Amino acid sequence: MVTAFFAATEIAKAADISFSGQMLTRYESNEHGRNGANNFDDKSDAGDFTVSRVRLNADVAVNDSTSAFIQMSRASTWGANGDDNNTGGGTGGANGSFQVSDADSLLGLHQAYFTLKNFAGLPVDLKLGRQQIVLDGHRLFGNTIWTVGQQTHDAVRLDHKHDNMSFSYAWIVNTEGGVPNNTQDDPGAGRKEIETHMAYFKYAGILGGNLSITYAGIIDPCGTGGTLCTTNNTDNDMHTIGFRQAGQLYGIDYRGEYYYQWGDATQDASTLTTGNTTVDVPVDRSAYMFGVRIGKTFKNVTMKPSLTLWYDYLSGTSDSDLTADGTQNTLQNEATYKSFNPVFDTGHKFYGLQDLFLGIGTGSESTGTAALGLQDIAIKTKLSPAPGWTLKTDYHWFRTAESTTANANRGLTCRGCGNAIGNELDVSLSNKYNANTTITGGFSNYTTTAAFRDLRNVTGDGANWAYLMFDVKF
Repeated sequence: MVTAFFAATEIAKAADISFSGQMLTRYESNEHGRNGANNFDDKSDAGDFTVSRVRLNADVAVNDSTSAFIQMSRASTWGANGDDNNTGGGTGGANGSFQVSDADSLLGLHQAYFTLKNFAGLPVDLKLGRQQIVLDGHRLFGNTIWTVGQQTHDAVRLDHKHDNMSFSYAWIVNTEGGVPNNTQDDPGAGRKEIETHMAYFKYAGILGGNLSITYAGIIDPCGTGGTLCTTNNTDNDMHTIGFRQAGQLYGIDYRGEYYYQWGDATQDASTLTTGNTTVDVPVDRSAYMFGVRIGKTFKNVTMKPSLTLWYDYLSGTSDSDLTADGTQNTLQNEATYKSFNPVFDTGHKFYGLQDLFLGIGTGSESTGTAALGLQDIAIKTKLSPAPGWTLKTDYHWFRTAESTTANANRGLTCRGCGNAIGNELDVSLSNKYNANTTITGGFSNYTTTAAFRDLRNVTGDGANWAYLMFDVKF
C-alpha cells in the first residue's frame, strides 16, 4: 500500500524514500490467565497462543527541512478471528493513547507523522501526527515494548536542542468527544474529551550522566464516569512533575528519580474508586513515587557479568485517606487519593515480566493493588555466556505501600496479611542469530502470598509463564 501510494505521486519522483520493516512472532504459555484474567486457581490448564506483528516503514526525506514517516502495522493472534480479545478486532484506526495493548489488529497505521525542521524560522522542529512518545527509561512515557500493538499518540510535538540541553513539548489528543457536525462537543453536555500536555527538559553532562525534568498534565473536564460527562462534572485532572538523574560515577551505574502527582478528580465505581462506590464523589489527588538503582558491570571479566540492585516505591491510599473531616467521603466531604498513577509508562520494564501490576494507580484489583500502591525490591543480573548470547535473571519482592490489613473498604478480608504480595523470578536467554534476527526465550515464576490471593480473589500458590520469540528486522 505504501509503495503504491508513493509511486503514484509526483513527490515520489524527487523524494528520497527508504523502506524498512519487521516481522515478529512470539509463542506464549502462561498459567496466570490470558488477557489479564489472572486465574492462579491450580485448576485451569496453561493457556498457550502465538501472536505476530508485521510492520512496513517508509522514511521520506522530502527536502532539507521536511521529512515524513509512515508505519503500517498488523498485530494478530494465530487462529483468531476479528473478535479475539488479544487483537482488538479493529482496523488500527482506534489505537490511541488509551489503547496500549493490541488494538492495531488487521492492517492499520501505527505511526504517521511529518517533521518540519526549524519550523517558522524558529530553532524548533515540529513533528505532527500519530507517533510514539518515549522519554528516558519509559517511566512516564513509553511504548509498552512487549505488547505487539504497542502505544502511539495523536500529537503535535516541538523539539529544541542546543549544546547539552534539549527541550520538548507535546500536545496529545487522547480522547475526542466531538466529531464534525456533532453539536455535542460541549463537555458539559456531550461526550468526554481528554488531552495531555507534556513538557520535557534534559541537560547532559551532570554527575556523569543526564538530568531530566518531566511534566505531564492529563486534562479530563468530565471526570471518570463513563463515556458521557457526569452530572457532577468534576474534573479528573492529573498533573505529574519530577526529575530523573541517571549516569555512571566511578564505574558504578546509577539512577535516581522522584515524581509528585496532584489534581482534582471524581470517583467512579471502577477506574478511580476509594472504597466508597458512590459515583461523583470529589477526590483530591496527592501521590508520589521514587525509584533508585545502582549496578556494576565487570567488562574485563569472562562473560562480562553485571549486578543491579533496584527499589521502586509508588504511594497508595489507606482507609484513613478515604475520610474527610472525620467522616466517610461524601459529595460534600472531599477525600484524598494517594495512589500514584504512572501515566503512560512501560510497566513491563519495571514491575516484573508477567505484567501482573499494570493497573497501578487505579482501584483495580485484577490488574493492580486496589489502590494500595506498590513496592518493588529487585536484584537483576546479566551475563554473556558466549558471543551473541545474553542471559538475564531478575528476582522481585513485591509489597503494597499500604497494608492490606487496614483496608476493609476495599473488600479485603485477610487480617494480619500485611504488605507482602508475592515474589517473581524472570529468566531470559537472547541470541543475536544474525545482523537482522534476534531469538529470545524466557521463563517466569510468580509465587503468591495470602495477601495477594485475597487481593485477586484466587486460590493458587503460584503461576509459571514461558515464551519463545523471533524478531526479524529488515
